[in-house]
Amino acid sequence: MQKFIDIFLAGGPVMWPILALSILGLAILAWKAFEFRAGRMSPGGLVIVSTIITAEPMLGILGTVTGIMQTFRALNAEGAAVNPLAATAGIGEALITTAAGLIASLILLFPYNVLDAKAGD
Repeated sequence: MQKFIDIFLAGGPVMWPILALSILGLAILAWKAFEFRAGRMSPGGLVIVSTIITAEPMLGILGTVTGIMQTFRALNAEGAAVNPLAATAGIGEALITTAAGLIASLILLFPYNVLDAKAGD
């Protein structure tokens, strides 16, 4: 669990909105699945999940941009004597947030499509 927390924190500040949207999306999907099993599902709420599925990869890309910006700041601070290790934290942040945004949206995408199809029936 500690390793997961370390990776999450290494992803930088953009990881927090990705986490918040993931929790919200999963909560809505659980609510809609409960409604479906009870036989009274309405399409309301699914548009929020659709928006979250779209927003999470964009947040991942935002984290990529902030991570690369951090890398360039670190490299510029080194001056002429560039230390390749100075770039690792920013590149790590960029990769972690990109992966987190994609994974989070994919986790929501498949159950969303199933429930959206059932709501349309």
